[in-house]
Amino acid sequence: MRQPTASPRGGEPARTRPFPLRQFVLKTHSRCNLACTYCYLYAGPDHGWRERPRTTASAVTRRTAERIAEHAAAHRLPSVSVVLHGGEPLLAGARTLAATVTEVRALAPPGCAVHASVQTNGTLLTRDRLRVLREARIRVGVSLDGGLLAHNRARTDHAGRPSWPAVTAALRLLAETAPEAYGGVLCVVDPRNDPVEVYESLLAFRPPAIDLLLPHGNWTSPPPGLPAPANDPAPYGRWLTAVFDRWWDDSERRTRIRLFEECVALLLGLPAAVERLGLQPFTAVVVETDGSIEQVDSLKSAYEGAAATGLDVFRHSFDDALAHPGVAARQSGLAALAAACRACPLVAVCGGGHYAHRYRAPSGFRNPSVYCADLAYLIRHIAARVRRAATAGRAPAAVSGAPARAPGEDGGP
Repeated sequence: MRQPTASPRGGEPARTRPFPLRQFVLKTHSRCNLACTYCYLYAGPDHGWRERPRTTASAVTRRTAERIAEHAAAHRLPSVSVVLHGGEPLLAGARTLAATVTEVRALAPPGCAVHASVQTNGTLLTRDRLRVLREARIRVGVSLDGGLLAHNRARTDHAGRPSWPAVTAALRLLAETAPEAYGGVLCVVDPRNDPVEVYESLLAFRPPAIDLLLPHGNWTSPPPGLPAPANDPAPYGRWLTAVFDRWWDDSERRTRIRLFEECVALLLGLPAAVERLGLQPFTAVVVETDGSIEQVDSLKSAYEGAAATGLDVFRHSFDDALAHPGVAARQSGLAALAAACRACPLVAVCGGGHYAHRYRAPSGFRNPSVYCADLAYLIRHIAARVRRAATAGRAPAAVSGAPARAPGEDGGP
């Protein structure tokens, strides 16, 4: 049976003129040296990675750089974000990553800044590789599910050996020798781990930002612990609020947590730029190692081919990608949401939750998030804390200028 496209059901997008793409996720290697048990890419339903070349050919890199420049010039973009991703991108070599970014910058139109980052599992990050990345002005984000070995039980190599020793060494190297290149830590929530312990253990690595990610799942393939028991209807929301309270009450505010900062911003009526919250248009696209243009990887957690567009950088522009129904759906705001979401008083903050988490076979993505109860629990809790702070005459310190931006899309290797 043919799977539904990753686009809304029962209504056309409200906006006919698309927003230009601003984040380009470039797959530099299609394999990974880890075998994380929860990985939506390699342990999920989409096996397209098996047929892709391991590395990106120079012709693909060149054409991608030309397409980014073309798009930036056509839309007069003052800046674009280039995220080097995988698999594990460092399998391609630090010099290859630096050369990719150099080529994109060389072709970018005048006045368009190229902000580059790499999202890595950290196991291959050495002093020499870090030097190459830093000299190329590439910020480094590292995936780690907590600062203790027990937190990272799912993050092992293909022989079952823990990745924790190598990753923690890499994080210390970043913090001690290249803080200006340190983008932050991506941490996938595991309700089995104590939330405050996870948060405080990560602080030991002095991350400038922590990005807390809910495991990718949906109504057809629910994430661990969902559907929740009646006596604990929002286990992920409860976990996140425990971290929020510890973070919010910390007078030093030693790191930024993007999910929390942007939730506060949205509650205050400010713009936000995180895929999992709000109604802002999504403006990211992926280029695979063979030059295929795809939607973001998180959609691959839904079904085989969910992220595919049928486009590639040799035959199609990024404006062509904007016309794809799946991409248009991500930019259509309320029109892409289920009726229950459109009627919900939290919709301006929740935004229906992460798009991939709304999937239900065979109807598609026009559903509330599988984390609906958890998001409502978290948003209401943060709203109450913000109201109490305002009543006490204390400005919300979490919103200080631009929202926190962790490197990479909402997902990691």
